[in-house]
Amino acid sequence: MKLITPLLMAMLPIAPAAHAQPAAASGVPRAAIPPTTAVLVIETARQGVTPQQIMAIIPEEIQATTKLYLDGKIREWYSRGDGKGVVFLLDVKTEAEARDLMEALPLGKAQLLDHQYIPVGPLMPLRALNPAAFQ
Repeated sequence: MKLITPLLMAMLPIAPAAHAQPAAASGVPRAAIPPTTAVLVIETARQGVTPQQIMAIIPEEIQATTKLYLDGKIREWYSRGDGKGVVFLLDVKTEAEARDLMEALPLGKAQLLDHQYIPVGPLMPLRALNPAAFQ
């Protein structure tokens, strides 16, 4: 465990570069970029949107998000600890697929929310534990 922590810490600077630009342009080896296995979505109310505007649509939103959960598209969902929105972990392979799902929800259709999309995948530095298995 003592060896893993420094390795993981050394890889942290690569992560932002990997998502900001393609591997070839960033100089990050393709093996260091994880495949997208889910997309984290952070939703917050747009500036100027009132709680009353959101609450008027919440019953429809709850039904639609529950359906997505039961259909296996929402893996996890949370309220933000600061009370400023929600966080979803979507079981999708692309940011575009996540965007399509979120924009089809009632609050998305009403354009009351801002969305931040973060593709996520396996922790690639773990390959160092068994490099022969990945050659």
